Amino acid sequence: MNLFVNDIPVRIWEQGTSPQEGHFNFEVNARKEPITKAKLINHVWIKQATVPDLNTILDLVNSKVPINLLSLDITVEDYESLKFFLEDKFKIVKAAGGLVKKKDRFLMIYRMKKWDLPKGKKESGEKYRQTAEREVEEECNVNVKVGKKICTTWHTYTMNRNSMLKKTRWYVMDLMDDSRSKPSLEEDIEELRWMTQKEVYHALENSYKSIRFVFEEYYKMTEKAS
Repeated sequence: MNLFVNDIPVRIWEQGTSPQEGHFNFEVNARKEPITKAKLINHVWIKQATVPDLNTILDLVNSKVPINLLSLDITVEDYESLKFFLEDKFKIVKAAGGLVKKKDRFLMIYRMKKWDLPKGKKESGEKYRQTAEREVEEECNVNVKVGKKICTTWHTYTMNRNSMLKKTRWYVMDLMDDSRSKPSLEEDIEELRWMTQKEVYHALENSYKSIRFVFEEYYKMTEKAS
């Protein structure tokens, strides 16, 4: 599971799996030592974590006080119990979005002072692919053709004092027509911009970690296909 808490990447692994060597600086065994904020520095792998451990970790990472954590990998002992825990702790919101291609350029939107990708909430009766297509077309006024799924991201936020967890499925899309493209001001989108890979690289410096992750997964997918 690719979770983003306070814009910090938190990857959750099933028992028996783990991050690659070199992807973490510090290792914490949840069975043998307490999990504290002081141990969440740079890139951390927490292994043998239980659901109560995960609850503690999420509260620490979601703190309003800045911490020095860059990324977190957690191997949980019971992955199924984790799902029930998340459904109980958070209100789940389902969404979908797209990475739109126009030859060698990608469509980025500027919203809330950050570069982002178009996405939105899934409506009742919709399939994720339908949601992704509708949201991209509504937010950018372009016509697209939905292709392969890239990845799924989960990120936490608070709305009306409620803890929310948004599940977003991302798809690669081919542009069909952008002759009438314009940003949806109702969705707080100030600008649409077609960017080269180099321009995307710089734009991601003023974006969200989840959006960076979508691009990384897309590049991996294209490398495997070539």
